[in-house]
This record gives sequence, C-alpha cells and structure tokens, in this order.
Amino acid sequence: MKNLVGRDIPEQFLKDGKEVFQGQHYRDGYTYKKASPTVRSYMKPSEGKLASSLEEAIKQSGLKDGMTVSFHHHFRDGDYVVNMVMDTIHQLGIRDITICASSLGTAHAPIVKYIEDGTITGISSSGVRGEIGDAISSGKLKNPAFIRSHGGRVRAIETGDIHIDVAFIGAPTSDAFGNARGKGGKSDCGVLSYSMVDAKYADKVVVITDTLVPFPNYPPSIEHIDVDHVVVVPEIGNPKKIANALLRFTTDPRELLIAEYATKALVSTPYFKDNFSFQTGGGGPSLAVTRFLKPYMLEKNIKMGFAIGGITKPMIDLLEEGLIKTIVDAQDFDLTSIASVHDHPRHFEISTSQYANPMNKGAFVNQLDFVILGALEVDTDFNVNVITGSDGVVRGAPGGHVDTAAGAKCSIIVAPLVRSRIPTIKDSVITVTTPGESVDIVVTEVGVAINPRRQDLLDTLKDSGLPLMTIEELRDEAYALVGKPEEIEFLDQVVALVEYRDGTLIDVIRKPKPVTLSSI
Repeated sequence: MKNLVGRDIPEQFLKDGKEVFQGQHYRDGYTYKKASPTVRSYMKPSEGKLASSLEEAIKQSGLKDGMTVSFHHHFRDGDYVVNMVMDTIHQLGIRDITICASSLGTAHAPIVKYIEDGTITGISSSGVRGEIGDAISSGKLKNPAFIRSHGGRVRAIETGDIHIDVAFIGAPTSDAFGNARGKGGKSDCGVLSYSMVDAKYADKVVVITDTLVPFPNYPPSIEHIDVDHVVVVPEIGNPKKIANALLRFTTDPRELLIAEYATKALVSTPYFKDNFSFQTGGGGPSLAVTRFLKPYMLEKNIKMGFAIGGITKPMIDLLEEGLIKTIVDAQDFDLTSIASVHDHPRHFEISTSQYANPMNKGAFVNQLDFVILGALEVDTDFNVNVITGSDGVVRGAPGGHVDTAAGAKCSIIVAPLVRSRIPTIKDSVITVTTPGESVDIVVTEVGVAINPRRQDLLDTLKDSGLPLMTIEELRDEAYALVGKPEEIEFLDQVVALVEYRDGTLIDVIRKPKPVTLSSI
C-alpha cells in the first residue's frame, strides 16, 4: 500500500492497527490509554536495592528469553553500559532479546556479535550508526528494526506499542535506593532525559552507576520509587567521549555561507521578534547560525524566549549574556552545557516526552518558532533523508528531526549542494525520514528554496536579497556539477521499518543488492 509520500509499504507490516503515513496531522486528537508497568511493592525497610553484581541484578529482574531491554544514549560515544549489560545477558544464556534504545552508535559495535548469534533479534532505536547499521542493512538482525524519532519513541512506550521488561539506566551518580542524576561522579553527562520514560513504564528498572552517593541524591532525574535494583560498577563510560570541551566551530567557507543564508532567511521572517523560540543541531552550519544570530538580536533589541534540544556552548553563551531567557534541555553535547544545566537558574532538565511526544497534551516542539536541521538528502518534494547513506546502508538518526520540523513554525534545512561528488538535492531520497510538508526552507551554498506550500514565506523573503531558487533548480545545479546518481538496487527483504512520529509507517528500508565486479 502506498502512503502519502508515495512509499510502498508491504501489507505484511500493516496489521494489528498499524497504518501507513497519511500526513503529519493525521492523528491529531488521537486518544489512547496509557500503558502501565507491572509494579512490585517495596515493603521491607531492611530490604536493600543494592545488587552484588550486574549478573545478580539481571537475575533478580527476572529477564528471560524473548524480553525487551532498554538503554539511553546520554553517554554518547563514551558509553560502556550497553556493552556490559549485553555481555552479561549473553553469559547468562538469555536469547531472543529486543533492544529498545534512544540511540545506538559506534561505541556499541561489540554487540554485533550478539545480533549474529541470536542473543539480539530485535532493535528499536532513534538512531543507528556504525557496525550496527551495517549489520541491520545486511539482514543479520532476525526481525526488521524499528527506527523512530525521539518523540515517536516516547509515544510508542507510553501507548504500549513497545513494552519494556527491564530498563538499564546508566547514571553518573545514584544513592543506594536509586535516586539517579546526570550530575557529578566520573561520567557527568548533564541530564538523563531519554531514560525518564523508561523508568516510568518498564516493569523493572536497574540503575547502573560508578559513583554511589549518600541518600537522598536530590533532585533526581530518576526517582527511587521507580527503581528496583542498583548496581555499582568501576566505570559506566569514558568521560573524554561523553562530551567535548569544545565543539567544532566551522571555518569552511561553504558552511559559513550556508549559515549566513540560513540566518538571513530566519531574521527575514515575521517570527523573528522578541521572545522567539529556537532549536538547532550540533553540526558546523547549525552552530554557526546560533553565533550569527547574535548581532541581529542586538541590533533589534530582541531576546530569545526559550531554546530547546541538544544544548551546546553557543546557546550557553547567549544565555549567560542575557540574550536567551530560558533553556530547556534534553541532551548536552559539551562540557559547557553540562556545567550550565547544573548551575544556571534558568537552565532546566526536561523529559523527552515534554520535549517531543506528539501524543501528549503539548510538547515543547509545538511552541517552536524556528528549527535549523541538517540532511543527508532532500528531494524535489522537500522530503528529507537523515537515515540511509548514498549506498542505502543505515547510518543515521532521525532523533528530533521529525518532531521539531513538524512542530516549528519555520523549519530550515541546511545542507551542501553536493557531498563527496554525490548530489544532496535530488529527484527522490533513498529513505523518507521527514515529510516535505514539514519542511519550509532548504538552504545550500548555491541558493535557497522555499517550499511552495509556504506562499507566506515566498512573499516575505522575495525582497530579502537571498539567492532564491526553486528546489528543481537546485537539483539541476547539483546534477550539472556531478551528474545524476545511479539508482541503488535493493532486494525485497525489508530490514527496517521507519515510523513517523505518530506511529504510522512512512517508509521501509530494504537490503541493498550486493555490488559485484560485473555490476561496476
């Protein structure tokens, strides 16, 4: 069955109420009963929660074959928790496990062997990179992976689409009863936003820490009333890879030009006014937009009402200078942002449900004026791909891309016209992550394309001085530079399902056809 963006979704995946994508507002007003975990009351004052080892905690949790475990990714490339837990599960002989993670990356490459031997047979994640992406694309995972946005993951857990049997939450500090924080210890990551929904909805919750502190560890990100077991281990992560002292501030003239155009487009809209709201990513052009905004804000005496998302030093600088009134934080990307969420009175930790869940009573993304987002590919219908590379292999993360694009009044995609002699703007993206109806402006170093759906922005920006072009003209420029790319051949085997944030299927990812010498 074809969905609204023209993607063919096999009938075998449309069962038990699963539907194809039918537009970003299709499920507005949708009602459901929240899922509920199994709760074991804690009755004995003398009964402690400290387990002698991770193995003992897993045994006490009742984890069995066929169950689902969950993880968060606040430790980023420095995470040790996923690997140590899956090593222990494997040693205990438990198999057929589904991993529900907020993201999986290069740090988790060692678990590929557990995909290959059947210990792991399912994955649900908001991001898949490195060797795990290769394993999924090559068909090694028994069941198709589910790829969901950050808001879509929370929605799936709260609605019961995903049931977590045991949540494993790495915490920089915890007390013996399980009050856990992203602050302090040897592996300070700032916040634990992604794991909050896991703690509330999982049947059992295991907090893993390398720094045990006196009770009560307050104010907690994870409350002890939701925690069953606490395990102390030597290390939960590599601090040098959890956060950077400095993010990359681009000096690339192409990226700076893209940022300049994006900033000029932003400030030319009617939404750029006092108390505007804003989110941007951690890439070179996106970070530069944050810095380029400052002189415009000073010139017009404008302050930002709030900033959200993954937080970085440029945001903190504006907060410290009084140009941002409030930051609400679901993830910290550098040491400056980690320090700020602990110390600044107007910098607050929020849950991922508060951030981006499309089916609660109002997420922060719905109050966004602007979001600046990247892209691997954009097509002439303004659909964006941030999941599969030019070879069709899973290597990216929707993260909050889908959620913020849908919620913001003005979503701006920044991307070079070509990468490594491969067009970024093309006829059709390999995988649709974010539908074109959620994308308002596409900015490249060559020109700026405004979605024809946004006649208001076309009228507003026509005299902005920006090099306005149609999306087709940008595609033609890309093809003139490097040629039209050859279509990737795929097999019929579906290796991953891409859910839109509301739970409908926006695309499927198939196994790429192996390249042979005769086909080159």
